[in-house]
Amino acid sequence: MSERTIDAVVFDIGGVLLDWSPTYLYAELIPDEEQRTHFLTNVATPAWNHQQDEGRPWAEAVAELTSLHPEHAEWIEAYDTGWLKMVKGVFDDTAAVVTELQSLGVPTYALTNFSGEKWEVAKEAFPILTRFDGEVVSGVEQTVKPDEKIYRILIDRFGLDPARTFYTDDMAYNVDGARAVGLDAEVFTGAADLRTQLRERGLPLQ
Repeated sequence: MSERTIDAVVFDIGGVLLDWSPTYLYAELIPDEEQRTHFLTNVATPAWNHQQDEGRPWAEAVAELTSLHPEHAEWIEAYDTGWLKMVKGVFDDTAAVVTELQSLGVPTYALTNFSGEKWEVAKEAFPILTRFDGEVVSGVEQTVKPDEKIYRILIDRFGLDPARTFYTDDMAYNVDGARAVGLDAEVFTGAADLRTQLRERGLPLQ
């Protein structure tokens, strides 16, 4: 067993704990793949969705985009009203890591780029999201990863020692942002690799 070098573990959510993709909803609404790709690339874009992660209210976002693309009003509204259908579910293998860490008494936290409104919807649908020792949600804080400010909020709010706090995220630039403030961070490539990374840092995971 390696010497234990971390005291807390922080999880990104989308792509790590929740299987989220707009395609899950829009495959149903827009069966034509070319039409669907065009809509998600040029109308309801990742950049548009990102503004909700930064704290813009969904009602405002939908109204603004609908005024620009009235012919797609129904599909635009569905991004808000049908949001939960974009989540296929929880990645059970990652959830098992969270649960095992908690059973070992290791504090766990969520640090996520997420609309504050949708975070509440997600917590109601997926109870594991309510079990963290703390959370930092971009839409609530109105600052997003990889901005240094959001990592500082995490560290300061929960009194964490960055060097002894492990962070996992599926986006390399968010991992770079975490490392820039001193967190011990790795790109998430799957729960099996995460277990290995945590064991290498002295946590007695199975």
